[in-house]
Amino acid sequence: MIRNIRLATPADVGSLEDLIERSTRVLQVFFLSPEQLAASFEVMTLDMQLIDDGTYFVAEEDGIVVGCGGWACRRGFVTGQRLTHPDGELLVPQRDPARVRAMYSHPDHARKGIGRLVLNACENAAREAGFTRGELLATLAGEPLYLAGGWRATARTVVATPSGVDVPAVRMTKQLLSDRYSTPHPPS
Repeated sequence: MIRNIRLATPADVGSLEDLIERSTRVLQVFFLSPEQLAASFEVMTLDMQLIDDGTYFVAEEDGIVVGCGGWACRRGFVTGQRLTHPDGELLVPQRDPARVRAMYSHPDHARKGIGRLVLNACENAAREAGFTRGELLATLAGEPLYLAGGWRATARTVVATPSGVDVPAVRMTKQLLSDRYSTPHPPS
């Protein structure tokens, strides 16, 4: 078992789409009604902007993609478009929280530390870019991962889908820099 984490590239799109579909279909089934599960595919999709921005990570084990996730330096939590969307407004690190997004684990590798590995990579990269706070919109299946990682639930909410079905979610936040830091680390 060799775990590698790296930035995603356009060459990963097929593997990532397969992973996202499988993860959503298998890991969400205990938390969503059949209608909510079907509707979740309208908003739980690959966001190429994260890959283009260099903020999306892939976790591999023995050369196979077993997890992925990223953080956004742009506004918005979810995208309903499959491969691309127009550039969004950039977040300001001193004012806005970085947005952890699009976290998925392969069902055969769930609860084996892959999610934590990807989450840590996202937090560290956002911190290095100068962000002091993070926020995310968790699925009910993902909430335990984030709670274990020090994230705090701030509100129960729903994500409205184009088909009109609301999918439950949890807004969460985390301080990315502890009090011992007086200024953010400069980007590498």
